[in-house]
Amino acid sequence: MRKLFRFFGRLVLWFFILSVGGVVLFRYLPVPFTPLMGIRTVQSVVNGEPPQLHHQWVPYDQISDHLKRAVIASEDQRFYTHHGFDRVEIQKALSEIKTGKRVRGASTITQQTAKNLFLWPRPSWFRKSLEAYFTLLIELIWPKERILEVYLNIMETGRGLYGAGAVAKHHFNTPAEKLTAAQAALIAATLPNPLVYSSLSPSSYMKKRQAHILRQMRTVHLQ
Repeated sequence: MRKLFRFFGRLVLWFFILSVGGVVLFRYLPVPFTPLMGIRTVQSVVNGEPPQLHHQWVPYDQISDHLKRAVIASEDQRFYTHHGFDRVEIQKALSEIKTGKRVRGASTITQQTAKNLFLWPRPSWFRKSLEAYFTLLIELIWPKERILEVYLNIMETGRGLYGAGAVAKHHFNTPAEKLTAAQAALIAATLPNPLVYSSLSPSSYMKKRQAHILRQMRTVHLQ
């Protein structure tokens, strides 16, 4: 039993060291690859499809402010005031569970960054626990600007597309810093499910979401 406890103790210690080290490392370095990119590539191969992976790191000041506001407006309007978890959205989600309504997403940009950077997409209580742990670490070590920069660079924005640079180039033939408000709102509208919704050929539903996000963007002020 002692050997077993020592083994698990060392395992926990190494997990802590590596997780903290990873969060500190990506506080400063560009993210070259994420687990989600690997998972999507493997899924394509398994399905007999040619794998696609387009990812280009773009520094924060070279990403359109329109896209920053659009993502905050659509994904996490209290981004600058919470510490990783949006209590208001969590309470709304819990109320919907009690009333049997369709549960809304309550994940913040920080939580989505933690999941995309370190974990995997399939939900489970175990993944949610790890996601909460990495969310706390990220909020403790990174400033808000860095969290938004990493999220905008690793978010899935289409089939084989990751980040602002890739979607700007492949869907709008422009660099990320030149994205217009309308283009940015359309990209943000796809984020709930970028494999179903497309900013390249938007449906009428997508255009309605785009219009809603454009209105919400007026209330978002970057820090």
